[in-house]
Amino acid sequence: MRPTPGDPAPDATVFAAPREPVRLSRYFGERPVILLFFPLAYSSVCTRELCTVAEDYAAYEQEGATVLGISVDSPYVNRKFAEDCGAPFPILSDFNREATDAYGVRRELGGLEGVSERAAFVVDPAGIVRYAWVGEHPGVFPPLEEIREAARRAGAGGA
Repeated sequence: MRPTPGDPAPDATVFAAPREPVRLSRYFGERPVILLFFPLAYSSVCTRELCTVAEDYAAYEQEGATVLGISVDSPYVNRKFAEDCGAPFPILSDFNREATDAYGVRRELGGLEGVSERAAFVVDPAGIVRYAWVGEHPGVFPPLEEIREAARRAGAGGA
């Protein structure tokens, strides 16, 4: 079931690096967290999205937000993708689909089963989802300014 604003943020194990599992809840607690689920590294819209966030990262930091990219790609692919995008934030591997399923964003894409929807969730420091957006289809670019504003509000204690 997909969480909606006001729900506790689901926890899940993802991989920061090969053989380095990490719980999403590790990032909750001090700052708002933006979870950016995306279907596949190196696809056109995913590359544009993550590279845009990387280029504008100072604005996310100004809002006090922690940004986490999440895809079902392997930790090896995500590490290279983060490097190529110049991402100063983690791009985590949900290879086992634990986070994708916990956030209710699993989909089929061109015969590939089990990729993530393009989706964004903002979690406040108390671990409550304050914003949720899921694209109509994988080609829809996320409303990044709206997501940043939601992070700003979540950090200020607003809903």
